[in-house]
Amino acid sequence: MDLKSTSGAAVSMSDAVFSAPYNETLVHQVVTAYLAAARSGNAAQKNRAQVRGGGAKPWRQKGTGRARAGTSRSPIWTGGGVTFAARKRDYTQKVNKKMYRGALRSILSKAAADGTLSVADDLDPAEPKTRLLKQKLESIGVSNALILVEEVSQALYLASRNIPNIQVLDVDGVDPVSLVRHEHILASSGALKKLETRLS
Repeated sequence: MDLKSTSGAAVSMSDAVFSAPYNETLVHQVVTAYLAAARSGNAAQKNRAQVRGGGAKPWRQKGTGRARAGTSRSPIWTGGGVTFAARKRDYTQKVNKKMYRGALRSILSKAAADGTLSVADDLDPAEPKTRLLKQKLESIGVSNALILVEEVSQALYLASRNIPNIQVLDVDGVDPVSLVRHEHILASSGALKKLETRLS
């Protein structure tokens, strides 16, 4: 398939990666799993086995007139463990490599079909100036985009970090959430070739 370039030229790409059928269920599952993996369950309490101390029997079993006790870390004692202690919850969901790659192919193929995936090789500014990058984006009519490059240069990183709704990633750092979050995907031809190799 041919992708539209910001310069007007057509760039030929693999149909297997950029013309794959869109699988909404798979994309939803992978995006949900990716977001869930970023969550951290932070509720945690200690049960009687985890509280420090309490190894010695507080007093002998019989003859004291007091209730029998085997440890000072019993849940009914002050300083003891919690009866039904809360545990850190793991929110991660299993997504294998085949599913992950399939979801990326689906997202890229839909973007290509909708015309929101474009090849842009001239976005790297000569200087790390926000104004220069903003002018380039305005010239192609884009205000909300993910910029994909083979390797993020310091000039591009510094120029982009203060522009709202613009994110810059290299191919190794691409993820499904970033791909679906933005209205446009602007990728260098080198980045697309690298993605093509990775997802074929």
